[in-house]
Amino acid sequence: MSAYLQVEGLNKSFGGLQALRDCSFTVAQGRITCLVGPNGAGKTTIFNAITGFLVPDTGHVTFQGISLDGRTSQQIVRHGIARTFQNLRLFVDLTARANVLAGMQDHVGEEPFTAIFRPFHTARALAAKQDAAMAVLAHVGLAAQADMLVRNLSYGEQKLLCIARILATGAELLLLDEPTSGLSGAALSDVMALLRRLQAEGKTLLVVEHNTRVVQQIADDVLFLHQGHLIAQGAPADIIADPKLAEIYFGGAI
Repeated sequence: MSAYLQVEGLNKSFGGLQALRDCSFTVAQGRITCLVGPNGAGKTTIFNAITGFLVPDTGHVTFQGISLDGRTSQQIVRHGIARTFQNLRLFVDLTARANVLAGMQDHVGEEPFTAIFRPFHTARALAAKQDAAMAVLAHVGLAAQADMLVRNLSYGEQKLLCIARILATGAELLLLDEPTSGLSGAALSDVMALLRRLQAEGKTLLVVEHNTRVVQQIADDVLFLHQGHLIAQGAPADIIADPKLAEIYFGGAI
């Protein structure tokens, strides 16, 4: 039986810098896997390679037994993988609802000929999309903020909106790039609770995370990346307690 997500022998160089070096790992379905490592380890590069935002020099990515090699980011979303970004990439001058609508793959009702010749069909399709967007916002706790401009949302709310936008794609494998960075208190708790709830609903999550306390609370599996190469994989307690990994990550014991 093939792995849910399988990354095999990825290599990627940018000039003289080798960002990925024979990087291989698997992600199990229905689990939260945290990808950790020091700055510059290649974590975001891995996300970019999996989701079609860059083409690796060598290696393969397979999802549910289907090769993703050579596919565009849009095609990969249609196959069921969506990701967030460190820098959020939200449309700050649009509403939260409009941001979610932008993430939806189904564009029924937006084609000009359909709008002209099938106006009732178009109206129903657009109303259904609006309802779906509201359902996604409610699911992450942002129903009351649906019509607020994104620039007026708190940072924690913007983080939740990033997750809402990829949920709107219908993807089953969610790649989250530092979803808790910059958060504390209630906002941090809200995001962690949402990630666990998504897992309980059947989603699979691959999460770049720097906060070891968060890793301990949400991760089922941990991948430790260093200099573009996977050097350890295991349970959170084992990875965090390993003094050799702590030396690499923190420059000393935790």
